[in-house]
Amino acid sequence: MPHRNLPAVVAWMSGALLAFSVTAVAVRALAPAFSVFEMLAMRNAAGVAILLALAGRKPELRAGLKPRRFSLHLARNVLHFAGTDGWAFSLTLLPLATVFALEFTTPAWVALLALPLLQERMTWGRFVAVALGFAGVLIILRPGVETLQPASLLMLGVAFSFALVAIMTKRLTRTESTFSILFFMNLLQLPMNLAGVSRAFWLAIQPAHVLPLVGICAGGLLSHYCLTNAYRRGDATMVVPLDFMRIPLIAFVGWQLYGEPLDPYVFLGSASIVVGLLYSLNREAKSS
Repeated sequence: MPHRNLPAVVAWMSGALLAFSVTAVAVRALAPAFSVFEMLAMRNAAGVAILLALAGRKPELRAGLKPRRFSLHLARNVLHFAGTDGWAFSLTLLPLATVFALEFTTPAWVALLALPLLQERMTWGRFVAVALGFAGVLIILRPGVETLQPASLLMLGVAFSFALVAIMTKRLTRTESTFSILFFMNLLQLPMNLAGVSRAFWLAIQPAHVLPLVGICAGGLLSHYCLTNAYRRGDATMVVPLDFMRIPLIAFVGWQLYGEPLDPYVFLGSASIVVGLLYSLNREAKSS
């Protein structure tokens, strides 16, 4: 597999964007009946069951049940657990577009951390994508006193933790299969989420919850499957800026499903994000 495969990165990231959006909508639908820990515990349990079933049918996957770098798996998943729970909790407190916009300070952190930790090159195209993407986030948020509420500060902490997770994921792809990364993500985070549960929450599942449960379980698994494969086929500093496209996508979803107003600043900021991405992708294509 080439170190950088631009079409494959774009394809896998498109799948990740769609799956993350489905997960966000499912969280919103389940939030009135279940806590964040309960929702994510169900997602982890479904992930473990699905992956074990796949390993039972495909012997070539079973090697992934024995990790080569367990300490890195553990560190990644402790950080990812904290970040994911903070992200899901923020979805119940803030508008969808605000949550995603704050999350997208992550690429700036990844760009900085990838230089010393992954020895990646910061090309001019990638720098432009990160800079214009970050500028787009600032345009959308228009930081002020109202932005400095506890839920927003929580999301900034989530963004930094996700940057560290991105770096660790890229390091794991050098020795671990996608199956192994996904399996240990769900296996290790399941007891972490169950520790925050205080009732037999599965008894509260109603027929109306089935579709959102399918969304959170399938979306949660597929989003990380696509994201991990994107990291496998491209540098972290090339992959992460593509994730900026979640902002206009989720703003549209929030407008359609929840009546959240389409702020003109979302369009202006999104335009900045798209220009940076197109410029970066064009330079990456030429260099490839």
